[in-house]
Amino acid sequence: MTILVTGGAGYIGSHTIIELIVAGHNVVVVDNLCNSSKISLERVERITSTQIPFFQADIRDKKALSDILDMYSIDACIHFAGLKAVGESTAYPYEYYDNNIIGTLNLISVLRKHNIKNIIFSSSATVYGEPATIPITEECPKGKCTNPYGWTKWMIEQMLMDLHTADPTFNIVILRYFNPIGAHQSGLIGENPNGVPNNLMPYITQVAVGKREYLHIFGNNYDTPDGTGVRDYIHVVDLARGHVKALEAINRNCGVAIYNLGTGKGYSVLEIVKAFESVNGMKIPYVIDPRRPGDIATCYSDPQKAQRELGWKADNGIEEMCRDSWNWQRRNPNGYEQ
Repeated sequence: MTILVTGGAGYIGSHTIIELIVAGHNVVVVDNLCNSSKISLERVERITSTQIPFFQADIRDKKALSDILDMYSIDACIHFAGLKAVGESTAYPYEYYDNNIIGTLNLISVLRKHNIKNIIFSSSATVYGEPATIPITEECPKGKCTNPYGWTKWMIEQMLMDLHTADPTFNIVILRYFNPIGAHQSGLIGENPNGVPNNLMPYITQVAVGKREYLHIFGNNYDTPDGTGVRDYIHVVDLARGHVKALEAINRNCGVAIYNLGTGKGYSVLEIVKAFESVNGMKIPYVIDPRRPGDIATCYSDPQKAQRELGWKADNGIEEMCRDSWNWQRRNPNGYEQ
């Protein structure tokens, strides 16, 4: 299959492209590079020994998208493109709704025009809000999101499901990620946040490499074994392989399918810190700060549906996640900056 990958130069997109190529698929990448780097794709080309068609374009630009799709016979679209920082979304809600919602509407419009009806959407466990049950299954109702970023994922999911209801010839797979960390084992690509990291692992690795003095842990009085928040962390390579399995579901004419991609195990912030220290032989200094508004105590998945229906499960444990995260950061202390 030939796959259009929006946001393919980003963290999850670049890792997914490797797994797509390994599985024998062709890719065409569209990315506006607002929170990613073309260097990641150059390194993917090194890893896979494959030249990747890349177009620097914004998904809000219908003409640019249409011109690209006129050039290729696309079988499916994996849609990663979007702004993704929770805190930033609260400060800049208009920009998030404009980029993520309007961009997706434009993308769907162009896909329809070109009769491309297979879509895999990069969603998030944030759509569950404060979950009704733990572990979280796909039957758990979507909740009240706590930030504009989460609402954009929530709304795009609804848009895609309504699209299928109106036109059942669409095949749509919605993948709800939990907390991706880790990096490709080569150390050539990994998570490269702009500015201060919003996620735990890149903050830890930046402390480890000396870019930051200490880790900020937000709250140690949650109802958890050590008082810090518990989350489901998944290796980004396992997550990437989930998209390849989702393409197999597309080939079976799945209609609309929703899958959690997680490990099914929750780790607290302090457990992650201790695991990183143990695996990599170093200490990570940290300070305890007040809780952040909207954070919940515990969130982890029940991934059995993906295992049952897709034949997918996470193979990497927390040790591999910590090892590969540090391998990427120590080899690239400034990320993709030259």
